[in-house]
Amino acid sequence: MIRIVITPDPIAAPPADDARTGEGSELIFHGRVRDEEHGRPIVALEYEHYAGMAEAELETLARETVEQFRLADLSCTHRIGRIGVGEASLQVIVWSKHRAEGLNAMGHFIRQLKLRVPIWKWAATPDGERFPSHCNHEHDED
Repeated sequence: MIRIVITPDPIAAPPADDARTGEGSELIFHGRVRDEEHGRPIVALEYEHYAGMAEAELETLARETVEQFRLADLSCTHRIGRIGVGEASLQVIVWSKHRAEGLNAMGHFIRQLKLRVPIWKWAATPDGERFPSHCNHEHDED
């Protein structure tokens, strides 16, 4: 199963699912808004997306990741709009038979998401300034 959601709503922690008997690995990643961006204090990140294209590219990336790493399931929820410090902006869950493929898949999926999916973020400072926030530190591997 692949589940893709882009929403302005807060992301809730997933409920425990002890019915999964075929997957020994369930990895949950929550990307949260830090209180600084590129060394500057911020109060929020503001995410924008290219509606329709972002969902389609996320779906394609999820299918590629599930196939490449032989995952059982992958779920991705990405928030858009203004997200305050400490709140989750991204949740990715992968289920796999063993942890190695799950850990590799998680890193791959998030790196590719940042490279390929048309979602942009702006940092909002306490004095109301807004500046583009680019993530250049984790694209070295794929």
